[in-house]
Amino acid sequence: MASTYTLISSQVLASSAASVTFSSIPATYTDLVLRASTRGNLAGVFTNVYIAFNSDTATNYSDTYLTTNNGTAASSTRETNGTIGYVGLTDGNNATANTFGNFELYIPNYTASANKPYSSTTSLENNTANQGYANWVLAGLWRNTAAITSITMTTDGAIYPWLSASSFYLYGISNA
Repeated sequence: MASTYTLISSQVLASSAASVTFSSIPATYTDLVLRASTRGNLAGVFTNVYIAFNSDTATNYSDTYLTTNNGTAASSTRETNGTIGYVGLTDGNNATANTFGNFELYIPNYTASANKPYSSTTSLENNTANQGYANWVLAGLWRNTAAITSITMTTDGAIYPWLSASSFYLYGISNA
């Protein structure tokens, strides 16, 4: 179990942005954790959250998730050969005003010369009558043996950017 978290970098958006990238990630930790409180500009109560490691857009991502939809459990295999990694959901522009969805992305052994598993948990903070999805747990795999040196986070495309005040924090975890 990890014993120390060190903040590598943080970004709090002063204005909307199509993507958020953490680059030049040092190889001095055992694991990475990205925590975020976000809202996307999609006209809906939620919007999808995606990742790309090292700017890789080849068909190297796959994931499986478990979620609840209006109180009903559901599970699915999202992608088997995706060009971006799926993380889960965050609040959309029609969610309760001034609320932000939260997610945590965990990447163990991010420098190992093996494929990279990752997991994420998300929680939407929407209180409207058409709430839809509320919680999300996902297991993913990036089929690449390179060390992760950058992470780019996007929503459902550049026309639906992250809204201002969305915040992102990247931590390195050490066992020392």
